[in-house]
Amino acid sequence: MAHTVFIDGEAGTTGLQIRQRLEGRRDLELVSIDPAKRKDPAARAELLNGVDAAILCLPDDGAREAVSLITNPAVKIVDPSTAHRVDSAWVFGFPEWKPGHREAIVASKRITNPGCWSTGFIGLMAPLVRDGLVPADTPLSVHGVSGYSGGGRGLIEEFEQQPAPKGTQDAYRAYGLTLTHKHLPEMMGYTGLQHRPLFAPAVGRYAQGMLVEIPLHLWAMPKRPTLGALRDSLAAAYEGEAFVSVASEAECAALEKARSGAAGYNADLDPEALNGTNRMKLYVFGNEAEGEARLVAVLDNLGKGASGAAVQNLNLILGLAEGEGL
Repeated sequence: MAHTVFIDGEAGTTGLQIRQRLEGRRDLELVSIDPAKRKDPAARAELLNGVDAAILCLPDDGAREAVSLITNPAVKIVDPSTAHRVDSAWVFGFPEWKPGHREAIVASKRITNPGCWSTGFIGLMAPLVRDGLVPADTPLSVHGVSGYSGGGRGLIEEFEQQPAPKGTQDAYRAYGLTLTHKHLPEMMGYTGLQHRPLFAPAVGRYAQGMLVEIPLHLWAMPKRPTLGALRDSLAAAYEGEAFVSVASEAECAALEKARSGAAGYNADLDPEALNGTNRMKLYVFGNEAEGEARLVAVLDNLGKGASGAAVQNLNLILGLAEGEGL
């Protein structure tokens, strides 16, 4: 018998992507609300309490309201909003985060989906802190670029509005200039860091896909880890994982040569490289002689950074094959 699933907020960017990933699956039955009743609390409550699982593709306040409407203890929830990201009553929806965490998701009924930026940051940093290569009290910075879809419907409309010049003409836009980005609490909390990283995000003139980058002064760290030690730590953390992989030393070297224009190489780091997938790939670059490293995560901000992760978590809590539909 198929599991019933209600996507509350299926008309939004993430909701639409999740629906596309779930449509046509025989192990799931998608339940939708009458568009005229989307803001009717009674109608929403009836649907939310009558399904096996609900996915809350809503602003934070809307997600909290939806949770308050659920009185059926059997209903399982995946919440892609920021509302419950660091709530101890919820399980963080990054199955690859640490040993045993996948089992915690399977056993839970309340899953809070990671943010796209934090997925890249935590994916890179959590193993290094856990292994003692990066001390927990290290002051870190993180930056990168995302497709404009990472800014939600408002930014999508601004970049895509036609004809020009009604829409923005920006090729690149830095944001989060007050250093209060909503992903910061989870970026700190799920890496074990004692201080907030200094986070400098930006969006480019393309729809989706992202690079998340962390520069490191290895010479300033007590263990003075090598690039190989960083790569080995990440590779061990994600060994056997289907959706998170670590580039080998040879792959990183090939990319570095491509950047320098060496003949025979045409590969390059591309923020759109993993679009449409639930995959994330991690890279370790740097200058060994100077004790400097540059860590890079490549992922789809609407894939592993949002809808793909939500489907992965849904599969786990419903006892289905983790990669189904992905």
